[in-house]
Amino acid sequence: MKLGIGSDHAGFAYKGKLIALLRKKGYEVVDFGTDSPASVDYPDIAHPLAKAVENGTVDAGIALCGTGNGMALTLNKHQGIRAGLAWNSEIARLVKAHNNANVLVMPARFISYAMATRIVNTWLTTAFEGARHERRISKIPCA
Repeated sequence: MKLGIGSDHAGFAYKGKLIALLRKKGYEVVDFGTDSPASVDYPDIAHPLAKAVENGTVDAGIALCGTGNGMALTLNKHQGIRAGLAWNSEIARLVKAHNNANVLVMPARFISYAMATRIVNTWLTTAFEGARHERRISKIPCA
């Protein structure tokens, strides 16, 4: 599986550690930035990540920013994206099982790195349940 990952300055430290962890687990990882803890604008990271998920350059994505909201709002402007904000592993499980989130978003300023790893591991190992959830997801895109 090929994953895209991106963060703003608030998620920069976690992003680097997560990339190393994911590669160690055998995932191919594409880093969409940022490349330092200097302040950046999250849309500059989120839009390229979303486009890569939409066009299949990567299979799924992971995004981090301070609250997670900026990334989630920007990512979800793209019709092919279902970005789910998770701050614990149960929410990570549900955004995959019920919403089939193709981008996981985390609030780096509000979770520990240990929690971030649990969230990522849960999201990656959870299967979409389909059935009634598929019907609901099919109603998300605007006409």
